[in-house]
Amino acid sequence: MIVKGLIKTGEYYDSVTLMLVAKELNKTNGVIDSAVVMGTNENKSILKASNMLLPEFDNAKDADLLIAIKAENADLLEKAFKQLDAVFLSFRKKNDSSSGASFAPKSFDGALEQMPEANLSLISVAGKYATREAMKALKNGLHVMMFSDNVSVADEIKMKKFAAEKNLFVMGPDCGTAIINGVPLAFANVIDRGNVGIVAASGTGLQEVSCVIGNEGAGISQAIGTGGRDVKKDVGGIMFLQAMKALNEDDETKIIVLVSKPPHADVQTKIAEEVKKIKKPVVAILIGGNPQVLKDAGAITANTLEEAGKIAAALSKGQNVAEIMSAIENHKTIIRKQASDLAKTCEGKFVRGLFSGGTLCDETQLIYKDIIGFVHGNAPLNEDLKLKDLWKSEANTIVDMGEDEFTVGRPHPMIDFSLRNKRLLEEAADKDVAVILLDVVLGFGSNMTPAEELSPVIAKAKQIAPKKHIICSITGTKNDPQNKEHVKRELEKAGAIVLSSNAEASLLSGLIIKEKTN
Repeated sequence: MIVKGLIKTGEYYDSVTLMLVAKELNKTNGVIDSAVVMGTNENKSILKASNMLLPEFDNAKDADLLIAIKAENADLLEKAFKQLDAVFLSFRKKNDSSSGASFAPKSFDGALEQMPEANLSLISVAGKYATREAMKALKNGLHVMMFSDNVSVADEIKMKKFAAEKNLFVMGPDCGTAIINGVPLAFANVIDRGNVGIVAASGTGLQEVSCVIGNEGAGISQAIGTGGRDVKKDVGGIMFLQAMKALNEDDETKIIVLVSKPPHADVQTKIAEEVKKIKKPVVAILIGGNPQVLKDAGAITANTLEEAGKIAAALSKGQNVAEIMSAIENHKTIIRKQASDLAKTCEGKFVRGLFSGGTLCDETQLIYKDIIGFVHGNAPLNEDLKLKDLWKSEANTIVDMGEDEFTVGRPHPMIDFSLRNKRLLEEAADKDVAVILLDVVLGFGSNMTPAEELSPVIAKAKQIAPKKHIICSITGTKNDPQNKEHVKRELEKAGAIVLSSNAEASLLSGLIIKEKTN
């Protein structure tokens, strides 16, 4: 086995292209592993963890392209490097807009000229340029969905105040999910149209709730993301409150669902005052927050994302909410029995959660807190349990692999499974691990072949450790391009235990660990 590296100075490619290039290289005969990344410190850490950080990479800069290939022998390694230019060339041709029949505008003004009827602009550029482009859209009367992050709070406030004055929306910055007039935007799922409207300061929270609603036979009128900072003190909930008002005035929306991590107390008070003005049923889920203020204002509060979705779906279909809640509790009894049985068939005593969805990661930690206590992680609820080394788990550990330290210069883990797949095999080899917990998030924007990429790794992990349980939740629907039912079947064939929601998967895995440590 031999490793060789190459630096291409000042040669920039976006992270998705680099991921695809690495995938092509890994298909080459004799190649064991490859990395094609920009030379950021975060990417160097990833290379180090993979034993592919070569001495010549030490002084590489962010704008340098680093290529490392690990092969079985020197001859196969040289053949792989000879293929490299051809692989890059093929992707350049695919991305060359001049080869297409239609004109691809290279500026906002050009796009608006081509589509003068547009009323929404989706912005995904480097953060330092995002505000400028957003203000162009707003001044031209367009709503904005801003996928870009690394935008200052001051700029966010400026954009949102300007938008509010013009009765426009700014969804974001760092807004990953929305469904507007039935169209999924960014990371979003295929949900039937219906009468449930969602306001969410959480991307994967919105996805999980909307998918539960869809899978329960109800549908979505509008799902409006605001970006997580919107409900913080400085921004003051400008867009969250505006979205609530819009859904209250929308004739197609009969039920409103509010999804958020804990808002600042002042913002939560404003939200509660708005709830009091709404005559429609309001369902609220505050991940880790105190729901009493909203409950006192008249909202129906839920303990988990799944509960929020099921309550909303029940209201949509005219069903009795109390019966739905009773059914949820009865199902928990079944899961407790399943956990007891599974605990008897596995070795080890710790759980390792590897997440792509930040809100799902938080929800799991909150569920665990009442079962096995606080857990270690890169974004733990208890800061005393923050991992000393991101790449090494300690005792019970839950890792949010969508955090910046894993994604700078790389695609989001909903797109690129490579880091999590490597970590999954490492955790499988740890004799102290009893359960590995994974979320799998489907929909547009996410990995298009999750079953094909994840199933072989799960099967390999089960070969390494047959007595470990790999538990998965799937956020998605049967209408998603990946097809939830197909993904579920393939993961189960590989040896995974698949639950219908993150809350159920968290409950099952937590109860197994509780049994193992009692």
